[in-house]
Amino acid sequence: QVQLVESGGGLVQAGGSLRLSCVASGRAANSNAMGWFRQAPGKDREFVASIYLNSGRTYYMDSLKTRFTISRDNAKNTIYLEMNSLKPEDTAVYYCGAGRSIVATRERSNYDYWGQGTRVTVSS
Repeated sequence: QVQLVESGGGLVQAGGSLRLSCVASGRAANSNAMGWFRQAPGKDREFVASIYLNSGRTYYMDSLKTRFTISRDNAKNTIYLEMNSLKPEDTAVYYCGAGRSIVATRERSNYDYWGQGTRVTVSS
């Protein structure tokens, strides 16, 4: 059964914007927190942003907090990642994760479910 589905990636010029979406279904829809991670070619998957679904509390990679915004729509079991002023170094596959009882949302190993990823390419 499908748990997490990301969408919204694509090719954009530097300085542009994209909004990613992640829809949760099945058991993933009962998560307490969801987050976005990204993986650039040849690099490890890294934390981008996360949100607790009840409180709305958010966390960000420090270097991204001025350009990226995570939000949620609990009625739609969906989280979003608004990305502005995109740079070529933002090029990566962006993954959505969800967990049933996450305490530390920056840790990849704490997530129970992952989507297939959506590719973001920023051209210079």
